[in-house]
Amino acid sequence: MNTYSILLVEDDPDDVELMIQALHDNGVPYHMETISQGDKVVPHLEHCAALPDIVVLDLNLPKLHGREILTRLKAQPRLQSLPVVILTTASSQQERDQCLQLGADLFITKPSTVKGFNEMIAAIVECVRQQPDLRR
Repeated sequence: MNTYSILLVEDDPDDVELMIQALHDNGVPYHMETISQGDKVVPHLEHCAALPDIVVLDLNLPKLHGREILTRLKAQPRLQSLPVVILTTASSQQERDQCLQLGADLFITKPSTVKGFNEMIAAIVECVRQQPDLRR
């Protein structure tokens, strides 16, 4: 079984803990880095030796909104094919459509149940499995 490399962009420590717990509960082998400020994401990815398998991106972040991060990721040749899952409290169809149009692979409204977290993890793992190997 592969170990999944995840970049979680999330400013709420409780949501970070919920993600870790959901990955653990579902037996997903992973290595995860967490960035809590939006303006740190693109510089981090520009300078990392190996890209993560997936970016899980909240929208409401300090310093730079998630939509702007998504726009910047998709504008750079090295980063544009990186799969991005939007994980946010936003649930409007307009927000969903806008993020998908900007290049997000999935848009998931943060779940409020254990079953919802299990489904979220399954969707994230499936998104990674569908991608070519992006590690460099």
